[in-house]
Amino acid sequence: MAPIALPAFPSFDELPLDKNGPPGNAWGLWGPDDQLGMLNLLTPETVAAAAAEIRDGHRVSLDLPLDQPSHPAFEREQFEHEVINKAPMIMNDDRLSMNTQSSTQWDGFRHFGYQRTKQFFRGHVQSDFAKGSGKLGIDAFAQNGGIVGRGVLLDWYSWASRNGIHLSPFSTNAIEVSHLKAIVEETGVKIRPGDILFIRSGFVAEYRKLSVAEQENYPNRQPGGLLGLEATQDSLRWLWENRFAAIAGDAAGFERGPSTGPYNHPDVSIHQWALAGWGLPIGELFDLEELSKACQERGRWTFFLASVPLKIPGGVASPGNAVAIF
Repeated sequence: MAPIALPAFPSFDELPLDKNGPPGNAWGLWGPDDQLGMLNLLTPETVAAAAAEIRDGHRVSLDLPLDQPSHPAFEREQFEHEVINKAPMIMNDDRLSMNTQSSTQWDGFRHFGYQRTKQFFRGHVQSDFAKGSGKLGIDAFAQNGGIVGRGVLLDWYSWASRNGIHLSPFSTNAIEVSHLKAIVEETGVKIRPGDILFIRSGFVAEYRKLSVAEQENYPNRQPGGLLGLEATQDSLRWLWENRFAAIAGDAAGFERGPSTGPYNHPDVSIHQWALAGWGLPIGELFDLEELSKACQERGRWTFFLASVPLKIPGGVASPGNAVAIF
């Protein structure tokens, strides 16, 4: 089978591609009916090359339990699980009630749009998502075989500790793109087009240190905000030029939060440019603790990633269902 031909990739300075659209958009890069965005970079050739990361067969789950955090932020519902006994038969069923973004999640392209122009990926608007519409549904990710390829871990939390940087993941603080570049240099990772980026901020490690009462108060803590990647032209340029297929982390918002904070230009946030502009899935609340240990033990920071979101027709988001394989 002949290799899949990808379109010429524009430079960051050539954005926006749709000159009538909002800043930074890459609308039209993958064609007029595209539902996958940067996941198009996960060609059969890219996935086959990523399989070379499987050497000893060690596997690491990257999802939190569905009931963690116990008290989700952003007014999202808590996870509920009911076991339904089918007596007199010796048999049980399950019933689940959940917000797909209360725990480990992939944000799909219906999740966040350009706030000023009120547009989602490829110019879609809220009325396009009426009941029964499948436009930009996250089920397209699963239908295409999931988010499967080479994962790259940048362990900012460990790097920051070694360099005397101590920032709370529960308040508004920035992971600088210069930090990520330094980690890439230190580890010797060669980022390739189609890689799936994971940034360990320390959110999960620090959350597990909280008391039960502190976990319950997590959504209402004052001051609020979240540690995450800074939303600047430099960080957006770095993400674009590295041609990631998807970006994720253990942080609750991936980028510094709130994304609409005064430290951000109204038109410059990672959620707007990544999800609505480029079709770049964002993952949040991934459990990277065992992954960090596995990478440190092996002295390598790349692995094979298999993540298949739920096939929710017209879905906004999904649990990660992710495993790293070494």
